[in-house]
Amino acid sequence: MDQQKTHAGSLPDNRDVWRIALPMILSNLTVPLLGMVDTGVTGHLDSEAYLAAVAIGATIFSVLYTGLNFLRMGTTGIAAQSYGATDYAALRTSLGQAAVVALAMAFSLLLAHRPLGAFAVELLGADPVIEAIALEYFNIRIWSAPGTLLNFALIGWFLGTQNARAPFFMFLTINLTNIVLDLVFVLGFGMKVDGVALASVVAEYSGLAVGAVFLVDRLRRHPGPWQLERLTRIRRYGAFFAVNANLFVRTLALMFALSFMTAQGARMGGTILAANALLMNLQNLTAFALDGIAHAAEALVGKAVGARRRDALVTAVRLTLRWSLYFAAALALAYVVVGPLLIRLLTDLEDVRAAALRYLPWLIASPLISVWSFLYDGVFVGATRAKEMRNIMLLASGIFLATWYLVEGLGNDGLWFAFLVFLGIRGIGMHVYYRRTILPALG
Repeated sequence: MDQQKTHAGSLPDNRDVWRIALPMILSNLTVPLLGMVDTGVTGHLDSEAYLAAVAIGATIFSVLYTGLNFLRMGTTGIAAQSYGATDYAALRTSLGQAAVVALAMAFSLLLAHRPLGAFAVELLGADPVIEAIALEYFNIRIWSAPGTLLNFALIGWFLGTQNARAPFFMFLTINLTNIVLDLVFVLGFGMKVDGVALASVVAEYSGLAVGAVFLVDRLRRHPGPWQLERLTRIRRYGAFFAVNANLFVRTLALMFALSFMTAQGARMGGTILAANALLMNLQNLTAFALDGIAHAAEALVGKAVGARRRDALVTAVRLTLRWSLYFAAALALAYVVVGPLLIRLLTDLEDVRAAALRYLPWLIASPLISVWSFLYDGVFVGATRAKEMRNIMLLASGIFLATWYLVEGLGNDGLWFAFLVFLGIRGIGMHVYYRRTILPALG
């Protein structure tokens, strides 16, 4: 059906957007549920050290895999353009190159995991008992790296081929398997952090198995040759590395900005740090919702660019932007109506509640400002404009720092103002680049 629509030259419509966005939004909703179960099972063990150790270990892997998530984004754009051009040999090359790089990175992590784990755990500076338990968790969970990185590559490739069902079932399998095995290993078998880590390892490979089933079907539907020379010669990876290297730098700049936000909050005391962490959790909820539509933009924009169709590009951007704005407005309204209730549900600490309520207006404004950056991230990933994404993120990070030092005297209000400036500059910058580079490239 996808091929028929492509050859018929029809423009993207709302069904195309939601065929991709809805499964990705639903997939994202399973992520916080998994975190709650991890916290719940370790929180019922006989020492709080286990809960702290899993939190440290999970933080390490979150940072590690967030830094490597460029593999997913880069693969989506390259695959979507090959799909739009109906070049199924190039489509296979995009998958093969992503898989080769994923395995190379995973095996490098496995080879270096002992010094890497020791450095990461020590860097976080916990109690020696907690460090030892966190290291045990790390040394088990690191064996999920090949499965995790191959899943990044597969999910990116599936989205590039306009297929969100496969990623949905992969995410669902990973998270539900993880949740069930958490309960079985820890509550049933009496394991501790080793059970939580082992559950994550098994879950990643379970998701990979599901992805492999969908992959066989997808390749059968789009027959084409495997050009092995493009997989075995390093010089053939030039375009792949160019896209992903820029995405990696862009991701590092984003992680720096988020870490800076946390660090400055910590300097203002434990209450502000806790209140900001609570509000940032709700900001992450905003990201989960808007990212689903951004994934649709990645796939539809990449397909339009690959087919060299300006009308399809403009339609894809307008449709996904419209739905993103609807979602952003709904989230802002939801934070006005139920934000105070959510804060009360998330913490019993009265001083933290009061601080979070004091700064809630910044969270209410956030969806309306950040929506542009989330949507244009998807547009630029689909268009494989990674260099521009890198430049904008570096510029926005620099302006974030400059703004903060100008308004530092305003305290946490100044910090949130600087953060929203950071989000706003990203959206404005990418809009300008979109008008000046992506649109003219298609005539």
